[in-house]
Amino acid sequence: MFLSRYKLVFFSPTANTTAILDHLFAKFPEHVGKVGKYEKVAFRSHGTGQFQPTTGARPAIGTVGVLEFVEEDRVEVPVIDRVRDVVQELKAVHPYEEVAYDVYRVEDF
Repeated sequence: MFLSRYKLVFFSPTANTTAILDHLFAKFPEHVGKVGKYEKVAFRSHGTGQFQPTTGARPAIGTVGVLEFVEEDRVEVPVIDRVRDVVQELKAVHPYEEVAYDVYRVEDF
């Protein structure tokens, strides 16, 4: 059976990263963070995110019309199949109103 493999990349406030990953690992133990005989695999890189909420936004952090800078993590985590379900769950547990994420298909060579 062929399994589709992906890399999910998302950004989160540093204070929330562990809780988000722990939730995804627990909800999808066979699909998120698995590489061979390893589990809970992820890569985090730290940086500063910026955004300016516009009229109508309900920001979890910051104020409408004000440029905000937040200590964030870029998180890369492998996903096997079920990537749409994993993204929907990420959106449900993430503190941001708009979650910044990318999904990449991973190929075997």
